[in-house]
Amino acid sequence: MVKIISTVLISSAIGLESWNIYALLNNSNIPSSLNPIFWIERFAMTCHFIEAIIAAFYAPSRKKMPIQYATYTFFVGTIGLLELFDRDDAPTSSTS
Repeated sequence: MVKIISTVLISSAIGLESWNIYALLNNSNIPSSLNPIFWIERFAMTCHFIEAIIAAFYAPSRKKMPIQYATYTFFVGTIGLLELFDRDDAPTSSTS
């Protein structure tokens, strides 16, 4: 359920930011009452982007495709990183 809510919220944040960029390019005014929402949205997008970079960096060591897992982690957030670093998926070292 959290994954679905996170995906919807991040998709909404992308839409909100797209609207903001469109308004800036067309010299439209956005209500100033939405400024706190834009700051929250930008903070969340930044956090998810950093998590996606971390996921892309560590994905190959867990036998995952970096771009695919980074995209997944960007939309679901910390849950994606927790799944990536889950001990059950960790590569085992075999010593002879």
